[in-house]
Amino acid sequence: MAHEGDGEWRGWRAAAEEALYGADGFYRRPEGPAGHFRTSVHASPLFADAVARLLCRVDEALGRPAVLTFVDMAAGRGELVTGVLDALPPDVAARTRACAVDVTGRPDGLGPGIEWLDEPPQRITGLLFANEWLDNVPLEVVEAGPDGAARLVLVREDGTERLGEPVQGAQADWLERWWPLSAEGCRAEIGLPRDTAWSAAVATVDRGLAVAVDYAHREDARPPFGTLTGFRGGRETAPVPDGSCDITAHVALDACALPGARLLTQRAALHALGISGARPPLTLASTHPTAYVHALARAGAAAELTASGGLGDFGWLLQPVGLPGASLGGLLVDVPDHEEH
Repeated sequence: MAHEGDGEWRGWRAAAEEALYGADGFYRRPEGPAGHFRTSVHASPLFADAVARLLCRVDEALGRPAVLTFVDMAAGRGELVTGVLDALPPDVAARTRACAVDVTGRPDGLGPGIEWLDEPPQRITGLLFANEWLDNVPLEVVEAGPDGAARLVLVREDGTERLGEPVQGAQADWLERWWPLSAEGCRAEIGLPRDTAWSAAVATVDRGLAVAVDYAHREDARPPFGTLTGFRGGRETAPVPDGSCDITAHVALDACALPGARLLTQRAALHALGISGARPPLTLASTHPTAYVHALARAGAAAELTASGGLGDFGWLLQPVGLPGASLGGLLVDVPDHEEH
């Protein structure tokens, strides 16, 4: 879509903010995110089953409170929160306050028991779950110029770029700590807005757990040329800030993490929550063929969610708040030690 000011040079943070969340932005479109890219939520209902199991473990760690809150951040069209509610045992579902948080209006057909909010509620006792939220928090992109200085990358609405002024202050400090640029032409995305957004989300939790799930990278393996990209109609495309495509970048989850956090892969987290891609025994095919077919389909879906080189490599950031000291380990008791951060 064309707007006045196509020739205006802006940093990527301001350009993406308008392109994604402005009046005509990508996330205001009626088809929703599922019309353009496939998340773990859309891949299989097993993902919602796993989140429901995690919510039940949080419930037990909290002593089964009278009101157990589940918050689905960046809820899209409410697919995850709906699936989680459907997967909960009746006694837990009866105590659960379900909240979906998104910038768009309430979708048609959403269950009447789900609250639709534009920001998370305060004083949560329960689980705040942010699946592929932080990767869409806009941020600045920088590139090392000929002098080695990290300079803001400026962009026009048509995607044309040029280098701007060197970054200073808090942005420069973040780069030096988390993603220093090693040579001319190297790029990074300054994750400071995501750190701030995550801290604010965690601050809404009085007692319980906050979880962020996203494309991620760690300090020892930052991509040398950044990760900024776009998605349109199910395909990766050049990031153009005109509202026609998603604009996303992987998340430095280790920079977001607050004291007491745990970082692991989605593969490890889902295995600990009972989602495994192991094939059912062949003997089941002869004794209970229908059960075998169902188990085989489940194993295939689980394999996609936990696959190396795919969804299984996503990062999970678990941030406990007010939980007893031993409870976080108990939530994912089967995770091997080498997955710890």
